[in-house]
Amino acid sequence: MIHIILLIFIHRFSFQIDEHMEWIFDKSDPLLETVLGSILLFLVIILLTRIIGLRSFAKFTVYDFAFTIAVGSIIASTLTSSTSIVHGSVAIASLLFLAFLFSILQKRFPALSSAISNKPLMLMKGEHIIEENLRYARIERSQLIAKLREANIIHVNQVLAVVLESTGDISVLYKSENTGDQTVDSIILEGIREKP
Repeated sequence: MIHIILLIFIHRFSFQIDEHMEWIFDKSDPLLETVLGSILLFLVIILLTRIIGLRSFAKFTVYDFAFTIAVGSIIASTLTSSTSIVHGSVAIASLLFLAFLFSILQKRFPALSSAISNKPLMLMKGEHIIEENLRYARIERSQLIAKLREANIIHVNQVLAVVLESTGDISVLYKSENTGDQTVDSIILEGIREKP
């Protein structure tokens, strides 16, 4: 009698656990299909990237960032919804082709390039912090100082220039003790705006 009561209790308790644990694991989850789909999409992306080039996933502009988000969204919807692997692969291939086409158009039409990407902006010229450019770029002075520390700047007079790149990264150009000439070649500063 005690065994029967114990079995009923265990059965009922395990049923309640199963009922409340569906948010962790559901028996109807297509786990094998997800794993196989992930592998196939991974191989498709490698193949397409090799054909079109690494530029397709590089972090260069706002446009490239939007492109990367779109590819991630397609991958997620392919793996978690009823979208087929072929459908997802075609969508990714279309975006990669579009990115390739835009890179060609950007080279041929500089106006298009400036329309979809930001030009680098000077934040610091020598020891002088350009406050107007910091405000325009919405960068706090403390963030700029943190970047100087990251670059191992210990004296402000070491700084030749600090540039907000089109990718959103901040580059610090500084004097080296080993070099005699302490100026920046004009080619390095090419295309950098000193005013917003």
